[in-house]
Amino acid sequence: MSQLFAPVRMDGVYGVCYLVVRTCHEAFFHGTVAGVENIPLEGGCIIAGNHASVLDPPLIGCHVPRQLAFFARKTLWKGGVISWWLDTVGTIAVDRDAGSDVAAMKRVFQVLKNGRAMIVFPEGTRTRTGELQHPKPGVGLLACRTGVPVVPARIFGTFGAFGRKGPLRLGTPVSVVFGRPLRPADYDDQSEGKERYQHASERIMAAIAALGLPPPRVV
Repeated sequence: MSQLFAPVRMDGVYGVCYLVVRTCHEAFFHGTVAGVENIPLEGGCIIAGNHASVLDPPLIGCHVPRQLAFFARKTLWKGGVISWWLDTVGTIAVDRDAGSDVAAMKRVFQVLKNGRAMIVFPEGTRTRTGELQHPKPGVGLLACRTGVPVVPARIFGTFGAFGRKGPLRLGTPVSVVFGRPLRPADYDDQSEGKERYQHASERIMAAIAALGLPPPRVV
């Protein structure tokens, strides 16, 4: 596991969940984590990862030593404890049936401009094959419009551990690697016109694809 274990500036409920998920990763998925030192501890930033399983957000997020904002489907807010928890940890509701959810995008811009970090999956949806998918322009739009650093992250093993239609397989190694932050000059070319955001997403996705599986831990 990574060396940075202590949460940095986390709210109470988020911090508890962070430690619980971190412990579960160690206990049930015992993979390797590398590159945590690449994550900025201050200022707005995007953690951009590949998406193979519902396990990806928590198992990437539990190795980011600062509080993250997440996206979730608006339909998950059904009242009760779940809605309270989603609101308490700062989850942003997205109405996928509304096409372009302007209200959600405004909240995301505000989160990043306020110096917070959030996790985004450029592919937009979980892979059905375990292979990396072509990115959608959303992450490029967010990055270009805010000018924040983008940390590429690649998670290995979650498709086998709990893919779209597969059972939960405890004991499957899940590893995470974080790459060096991409600055606006690395992903944004304002001369590209209407293709600017798509091309930015493709550069970010290429950085994710370039990350290799970290070497196994020596016990």
